[in-house]
Amino acid sequence: MDYKQKRITITEALNLVKSNDMIVTGLGSSEAQLFMNNLHTISDRVENVTITNCLSMSSGEFLKPEYSKSFNIDGWFYSSSLRKAHKNGNISFIPNHLHLAGIKRLDHVKPNIYIGSASMPDKHGYISLSLSNTYEKRMMEVADIVILEINSNYPRTFGDVEVKLCDVDYLIETDYEVPVIADIIPSEKDNIIGQYIADMVNDGDCIQLGIGGIPNAVAAALKSKKDLGIHTEMMTSGMVELAKLGVVNGSQKTLHKGKIVCTFALGNKELYEFLDDNPSVLVLDGHYVNNPDTIAKVDNMVSINTTIEVDLTGQCCSESIGPIQFSGTGGQADTAIGAQKARNGRSFIALYSTAMVKNTETGEKEEISKIVPMLKQGAAVTLSRNDVDYVVTEYGVVSLRGTNIRERVDRLISIAHPKFREEIRKQAREIGLIYDK
Repeated sequence: MDYKQKRITITEALNLVKSNDMIVTGLGSSEAQLFMNNLHTISDRVENVTITNCLSMSSGEFLKPEYSKSFNIDGWFYSSSLRKAHKNGNISFIPNHLHLAGIKRLDHVKPNIYIGSASMPDKHGYISLSLSNTYEKRMMEVADIVILEINSNYPRTFGDVEVKLCDVDYLIETDYEVPVIADIIPSEKDNIIGQYIADMVNDGDCIQLGIGGIPNAVAAALKSKKDLGIHTEMMTSGMVELAKLGVVNGSQKTLHKGKIVCTFALGNKELYEFLDDNPSVLVLDGHYVNNPDTIAKVDNMVSINTTIEVDLTGQCCSESIGPIQFSGTGGQADTAIGAQKARNGRSFIALYSTAMVKNTETGEKEEISKIVPMLKQGAAVTLSRNDVDYVVTEYGVVSLRGTNIRERVDRLISIAHPKFREEIRKQAREIGLIYDK
């Protein structure tokens, strides 16, 4: 069957969905936007359809409570739309490490339908999955039906994202813009933290960054470095600027020398333009890229991630507010552990020393410490205390590698906000973390 024979309309694609189907869509900007934004239109004829997604970027009309009997949503990583709709009762988080997300999911259930976005077919009969291969190809290989929304606005990327036209059942021609995320301008705190971390990155190191003000500040502070490499789960807009400046060239990498390696990309239009037909960037399978054993082969690997709160033993909660899911584990443990296994590798966990939160009794906002004696009740431990290396706030950097609990208490309090330090130490004594001699 050729390209023309595989083309169907969005209505025809939706007609393929049956009650009790398991549907998987792509990560982030690789999500099938047209399909997901019209899924609610079949709610009157289906029930118990499960959609598995990750960092969803769609408008999420089907997430509204009136559609909860028709659709369930299982998420590997919550975005704002899933956070808001979680209380509807049909949404649930899938605990996972990113490098095992697809593999372990397939041990549990297999998709009836895979649908995602892709670039246009080339003259050789290949389609690039464009912006993610975190789990997408693995799902396509076992799905009963494979549908791709092909779109000339999506960049043609290289690596392990190519699929043969003959392995795709149906194509939907679309022309929507690639979803973008706004560039977050780093705050003063971000810049302080970013500089602390950049000062500990050497010329020739290989970096991994996430999204947000702190990672953006780190990227900006790295502009004076030379010969950096990139091995990261997420290719970001900040990395593009470093590559264009020649700061990133991969010349010292011990794995995929001269190449930028990622498993997905999400950012601004400049990022997508940079990726288009760019052989210097490899988008590879998430199980490979984020596997700690793979990362361990990258000498001088530097992993940089953020967290929500850290307790005095070093446990990091990076994905929940108490028991309420906020985001996801993603690749934090993958990259932090992998970097420390690498020769001369380092891992940084960054956070502000405080946060403004609403007091449940008064309703007023109050400042609280994010370095705490104990994590909130029900908090998810994203990175265990056994796997923490450096922790950074706007008050400094401390190393927890090989330290005992007393040393950790002293070091973490030293980078807490000064006005909370005495109280944190007092609570540490009360719960038995430390005792006075």
